[in-house]
Amino acid sequence: MASPLSKKQKLDAPASDQSPLPLANGDRVPRQRARDEAGEEEQGLVALVEHRVKEVEAIKTKLAHYQSMLEEAEKKLGESKAKLNLLQSRNKNQNQSNSTSNIKSRPQQVTAAKPVKSNIPSSSTPVKSKATVAVTEKRKQEKQPKRKIEEKEHQDLIPSVKRSSKPIALEFGSTVIISSQHKRKLRCLELCPTNDNLFVTSALDGLINFWQLNAKIPSASLLSTTDCLSPNQRRWPEDIAWHPAGDTIIAVYSGDPGDSQISILDLNQSGQKRVSFLEAKPHSKGLINSVAFSPWENDICFLTGGSSDHSVVLWREEGDDNLSYRHKLVHCNLHSSAVMGVSALRHKKIVLSVGADKRIIGFDVLAGRSDFKHQIEYKCMSVLPNPCDFNLYLVQSGAPGQQLGLYDVRLRRTEIHSFGWKQDSSDSQSALINQSWSPDGWHVSSGTADPKIHIFDIRYQGRGPSQSVQAHQKRVFKAMWHQSLPVLSSISSDLNVGLHKIY
Repeated sequence: MASPLSKKQKLDAPASDQSPLPLANGDRVPRQRARDEAGEEEQGLVALVEHRVKEVEAIKTKLAHYQSMLEEAEKKLGESKAKLNLLQSRNKNQNQSNSTSNIKSRPQQVTAAKPVKSNIPSSSTPVKSKATVAVTEKRKQEKQPKRKIEEKEHQDLIPSVKRSSKPIALEFGSTVIISSQHKRKLRCLELCPTNDNLFVTSALDGLINFWQLNAKIPSASLLSTTDCLSPNQRRWPEDIAWHPAGDTIIAVYSGDPGDSQISILDLNQSGQKRVSFLEAKPHSKGLINSVAFSPWENDICFLTGGSSDHSVVLWREEGDDNLSYRHKLVHCNLHSSAVMGVSALRHKKIVLSVGADKRIIGFDVLAGRSDFKHQIEYKCMSVLPNPCDFNLYLVQSGAPGQQLGLYDVRLRRTEIHSFGWKQDSSDSQSALINQSWSPDGWHVSSGTADPKIHIFDIRYQGRGPSQSVQAHQKRVFKAMWHQSLPVLSSISSDLNVGLHKIY
């Protein structure tokens, strides 16, 4: 039997020790409070997310607005730069016009409305402009090296390629069409590197016509005509290139036996002495499709690309005589088909060659080996480095609608942009169609099988022409930009020369 003391102790115990019910009720209160706090936190995060979504949308709207403003500002900047370049070109043109105005035998003017036949005989007539005399005197006075290519500053254009949604169109004004004075189809058009008022044309008749340009009208005057047919087989020049000094013109013919392969037209000579043929014949067979001078400073060379022999030959100038060229085979087994185009990079001793075998070859002349090889899907017909960005070059191929491809030499085998045109008259791609870079490096002009000139802005994302210029009655072979004059010159199978004013 329990004692009375133990019962009293149980009655005096705390209420919490006597019953578990209050403890259970107290445990439900903190759980409910935690759920309430979690709900409030979720609602707060939902509100924060909605706020930040609206904030991101607002920033995107502002970004689109500023992007539009940036594109508009870049467009206005480009227009202002173009106007400034034109103004500077006109001022320079006035100075050059004064320097070439005193020609001993005043040339006969040829206009589109009333073409006049030239009275200049087929035999050579000397060109004695002040520009030519100045080049001759300068070469006599200079020490070695006798000839030096003007050093140009590299500009980084590649980051802007294919970045604009709108092309920058050029404003073309009057177009003048003059008779080329050739009896057969035109083949080549080349501009003088030392005098922007002078250019030459060649054709299947074997003649090279020497022209003086008047950019203000525009119009052109025939200065002289030279017979450049090869001595034995009487072949016409397949391609021509103007020496950087402006006093000689190189013409290439065929590698077939029994005839000369290279001729040199000396503009300081007259009569039969004006055209000389090199004795060396390094090409073995087929047409010599391409000739181009290298842009290497203090190392005047020209390159020739053979056809059936698959070879590229480098000709290095030696001594004071115009005929002092020593040739060296660059390569003859890297192409498996005809070499269609040759050129060279300015800042590296790398020779570029493209061929009908769909290959693009970069050959390191100093190392004596290929630096890179690239195989594309269509045959290649020409290669043309950019005049401002030394890492950028253009390749023409037979790809329908995307005939032109841009490449960065640092990326080796990567095409950074492609564009072209759709031909209405024919689906075939002719190797006689050529391109030209604008002086600022932003635009490319191209002939076409259709009677028009296509202009491409390399900053434009689109693959079609930024604009087209109706130029001739038949297909256009080439359209070249004058370096300091607002004129685009073109040649066509309609036997005419086009002069297109740019504002």
